[in-house]
Amino acid sequence: MELRNKVAVVTGAASGIGLALATRLRDEGAAVVASDLNEERGAAEAARLGVRFVAADVGQDAGVQGLIDNVLGQEGRIDLFCSNAGLAVGHGLEPLDRLWDLSFRVNVMSHVWAARHVLPHMLERGEGALLQTVSAAGLLTEVHSAPYAVTKHEAMAFAEWLAITYGDRGIQVSALCPEWVQTPLIEHAPHLQATAISAGDVAQAAVDGLRRGDFLITTHPMTLKAFKSRATTHDRWLGRVRQLSQQTREQLGGREAFPDKSRQGD
Repeated sequence: MELRNKVAVVTGAASGIGLALATRLRDEGAAVVASDLNEERGAAEAARLGVRFVAADVGQDAGVQGLIDNVLGQEGRIDLFCSNAGLAVGHGLEPLDRLWDLSFRVNVMSHVWAARHVLPHMLERGEGALLQTVSAAGLLTEVHSAPYAVTKHEAMAFAEWLAITYGDRGIQVSALCPEWVQTPLIEHAPHLQATAISAGDVAQAAVDGLRRGDFLITTHPMTLKAFKSRATTHDRWLGRVRQLSQQTREQLGGREAFPDKSRQGD
């Protein structure tokens, strides 16, 4: 997919990967519409970039539909919808049910609602692209947050279903699966920041993958190797991840990597 003169929507664009995506897409010549739950910060960053901003809560169907309707009403079309907003909370089984529900709505249902409302428009035109920020956790796991691990697997399954169902109808689907990235999601986990790449690097990988038409877009060389190990030597892989989990618990000293607070924007 070539991006020049395309209309691109990016959710979770106030910070992190979303902000980097909005920046990179703008630099590629796309007409970017940035969106975020954080209206003050999102609007300020959009103004700095010189792109339009629409506040939206993608954890609600009405929020996603309102965003898409707004863009179709003003820009007239959507060529690329980047469903990027994400949420990480808790650690094990202790997060409150409302946080599990919020994780499901932001990390999974926001993708479903986006596809539900934008695909009719794209299918009518016979073309369009969906970029979904899934995370490498959707291929592997996430030892720091059970809700994140579970919902990112669901997000990957939905992205695959979309690619299978609509790939022959002019719809390009891409699953962006970075490992650790320097974003607000890991601000309380310095041991993760040590090996994290920049959000700009992730955005560049996304643009390169979109241009090639890739479904799976990864950012770290070990991701696919670990994915292959998970598939072929599952018990051994579980043992290695169990050791990693123990090491990270010791490094955190009892603190949680992801405190129980909501945040949209991977």
